[in-house]
Amino acid sequence: MPKPYACDPAKSRGRQFPEAISTFRSAFQRDRDRIIHSSAFRRLKHKTQVFVEHEGDYYRTRLTHSIEVAQVARTVAGALGLNEELAEAVALAHDLGHPPFGHTGEDALHVLMAPYGGFDHNAQAIRIVTKLERHYADFDGLNLTWETLEGLAKHNGPVLGPLASGSHAVGAGGQMPYALKEFNDRFDLELDTFASAEAQVAAFADDVAYNHHDLHDGLRAGLFTEADLMDLPVTGPAFEEVDRRYPGLDPMRRRHEALRRVFGVMVEDVIAIAENRLAGAGAQSADDIRHLGQPMIRFSKKLYMELKSIKGFLFERMYRAPTVMEERARVTKVIEDLFPAYMTDPALLPADWQGDVAAAGRDETALARVVLDYVAGMTDRFALQEHARLGLGG
Repeated sequence: MPKPYACDPAKSRGRQFPEAISTFRSAFQRDRDRIIHSSAFRRLKHKTQVFVEHEGDYYRTRLTHSIEVAQVARTVAGALGLNEELAEAVALAHDLGHPPFGHTGEDALHVLMAPYGGFDHNAQAIRIVTKLERHYADFDGLNLTWETLEGLAKHNGPVLGPLASGSHAVGAGGQMPYALKEFNDRFDLELDTFASAEAQVAAFADDVAYNHHDLHDGLRAGLFTEADLMDLPVTGPAFEEVDRRYPGLDPMRRRHEALRRVFGVMVEDVIAIAENRLAGAGAQSADDIRHLGQPMIRFSKKLYMELKSIKGFLFERMYRAPTVMEERARVTKVIEDLFPAYMTDPALLPADWQGDVAAAGRDETALARVVLDYVAGMTDRFALQEHARLGLGG
């Protein structure tokens, strides 16, 4: 039975452009399906997670990561009596705004766009699903429900107001990313409140998925070994349990068995803590969840601190590993070359982008935003190909 604070698709706040109700699918199911069929979702196949896309077939891409996040989100939402379709939709769309080369590309674009309203991948996801996907006859974007858009905008919590915190928050006197402000002025997402419980689940599913698969990918890349993980919380006990139950197990099976236990610890912890917090909150509606003043979906304090130790280890041994840093410098240069090349000569943009260039006219900021949309939409592979084609590598 759905909990009273679960989002009910029949009571959705609706879409920016009203549409007839589907005969066979709920509003949130339609959101999920539109996301899966979007061009931006397909491009995630060739966008990096940590490693550049072409470095190996076994490493996670943004697409495989998004699928893993959606799986976790459905599991947790179902266990908590929440709407699984909404949690899944938010999870599948949460990384649509990432540019090529992961956070490296985002950092480069953030600097380049500083004079033109900045760059934020959550805000860019909103721009993609409300404007840049141009396939429908009646509207730009995917015309998703208010609830799904809210989940994307508030992936890291409230964006505005006293409850806002973290790198995506807009502090006192700060400037909201233009891509978010532009849409929010037309379709208020109540950016000073927390998101629904389903969207909070999707955000924590993101943490669960990348904590798990970054360990797996780092091992595969040889950036650290299983022996290194024996000294860490959560991972060490997981390997010890596998060794007790399966002495002499094949190394690859041992790795998989241990890391699936790490995965299980995180999911079970989130569910147990959320059940207690939700039961104690007394919420009787989805709106009650938004106005409780604190998140309902979170790790226990103990596990949070343990995962903080693991993240510190990954930061040092993986995200800042010499080989990864060399690649970061190389792909940063690619973005730093491409962006000004298109700004200097917008005719380099494809023919189907020239209408946007013409609309920008002599407005440098408007042109920069067109160029950003094009560059941010590139896959790793395409960005490297364009950089070479334009002779920018000299």
